[in-house]
Amino acid sequence: MLDSIFYKSIFKDLAFLVIRVFTGALLIHHGFEKLNDINNFADAFVRPLHLPFPITLSYLAAGSEIGGSWLLILGLGTRLGATAILGTMSVAIYHAVVTSGFNIYLLELLALYFASAFSIILLGPGMFSADYLIKQIFNSNPDLIISIFSQRSKSRSSEFIKREISKTKKRKKSLDFPFSSFLSS
Repeated sequence: MLDSIFYKSIFKDLAFLVIRVFTGALLIHHGFEKLNDINNFADAFVRPLHLPFPITLSYLAAGSEIGGSWLLILGLGTRLGATAILGTMSVAIYHAVVTSGFNIYLLELLALYFASAFSIILLGPGMFSADYLIKQIFNSNPDLIISIFSQRSKSRSSEFIKREISKTKKRKKSLDFPFSSFLSS
């Protein structure tokens, strides 16, 4: 009982939920602003970096901010969404440094989004996420995976699938962190 009081606090997972939802909710409007005037965004932010295909990259930046934000908010494919946001924030930080130097007023918001996305990639989404629910479903019923694969592919035997699952479970966990799965850790 003392173990659950001192070591298994729900507040850690609640903190992950707050970081995910606030980061996604506050960042999503930046993606929609880019979509409102994609040519203006390309002229102001992509072309000064002399990157090829500025309109395409502008749509990619807007899509990663919108899509990544939704993935963070829902907690579904959370690490994938955070990786998309991290990539966009990396380019945005580079742009800010190249065009304006180390101007803290330009960098502070970008750095906060970068830190949030980086933390979510390393720590995972927490138990208040769709990733956690999916993981729990597959952990509680490993035969569900076998039935899904055997229904889709009749040529593969269920024994082969069982062997592959047991091989996967026997792998060393030390090699898995942090990028073995984009689902909850």
